[in-house]
Amino acid sequence: MPSRRHLVLGATASLLAAAAGPARAQGAAIPPDWQLAPPDSPGVSASALDAALTAGASVPALRSLLVARHDVLIGERYYGGTSAADLLAVNSVTKSVCSMLVGQALHQGKLHSLSQTVGALLPERVGDVPDTPVAAVTLGQILTGTTGIDYHFMTQMRALASAADPVRYVLGLPRQAPALPAWSYNDAAVSLLTPILERAQGLPLEALAQRDLFAPLGIDAFTWQRDQTGHAMAYMGLKLRTRDALKLAWLMADAGRWQGHEVLPSTWVSDSAQPHGATDWRVSPITDTAYGHLWFNGRLNGRPVVWAWGYGAQFALGVPSLQLAVATAATDPHPRDLRAQNTAVMAVVAQVVAAVGQA
Repeated sequence: MPSRRHLVLGATASLLAAAAGPARAQGAAIPPDWQLAPPDSPGVSASALDAALTAGASVPALRSLLVARHDVLIGERYYGGTSAADLLAVNSVTKSVCSMLVGQALHQGKLHSLSQTVGALLPERVGDVPDTPVAAVTLGQILTGTTGIDYHFMTQMRALASAADPVRYVLGLPRQAPALPAWSYNDAAVSLLTPILERAQGLPLEALAQRDLFAPLGIDAFTWQRDQTGHAMAYMGLKLRTRDALKLAWLMADAGRWQGHEVLPSTWVSDSAQPHGATDWRVSPITDTAYGHLWFNGRLNGRPVVWAWGYGAQFALGVPSLQLAVATAATDPHPRDLRAQNTAVMAVVAQVVAAVGQA
């Protein structure tokens, strides 16, 4: 039977201070990990929440399910021998992390606008492939999945990941003709965020994430897969503890704040959570699914939700109206089992949201 690790109440928070972030108040100390509270907090049905956590054991692939409300951790369970210390692959949640880094870079003035083109952002690289149609792609199109770059993740991800020069590989791809391309799940386009952010900020991607996002959140353990040139991949490859993945969801639930301190500009959080176009990806029981800035959005139990979605039901979901965040980790399924696994895990997440929404 899957092992369970329940939330330990009254645990002492780490005394190590998190490093300062760019938006952090002068001299303020941000607690590096979650404060804890019993699940019978006001507005939460403790029995329904426990039932949801127990239901997680019925999903063979699920490895962790964590719940936070009003800035505190109220539910935590692990399955299949996984523990709170384990670094687990979040897959394409990596994309949503890079969206946050773009929002911070815009706020800092390191990037100027979403209308900047790849040609303007990477002039040296585009100069090597002067006829590339990708030069006209905008930063905003990368974030909203509307670049028109001809790429399919099921058949071309291996070629992208193994390319000797991934940037040149992407610049060599054709682009659809329409002025307003349809949404597509495009690792190739998102991969350009690595050189864009590194050029703008003068730091490797993982060092930038550590400085501006992870350190302010108290995330001190992670790994990040690198491409053939030694650069972290913007579209996949990040591993986090699920407690730390939950912090990402919390930022989206609480307007970019962590423990009362702004880590992301609230305007960026709001814009990322807004529908910028339709998407053909769906996961029941969420309805009205759309795409923001590398974040999905829709409605769950009648409430607006925003979530990062990694292959195999790695979810980091925020429900701003309930001040609620949920994070999951699961094993990677065979593609034929992907839809069923996504649906099974999201059904448990919906139980969690209902446990809060019904109280």
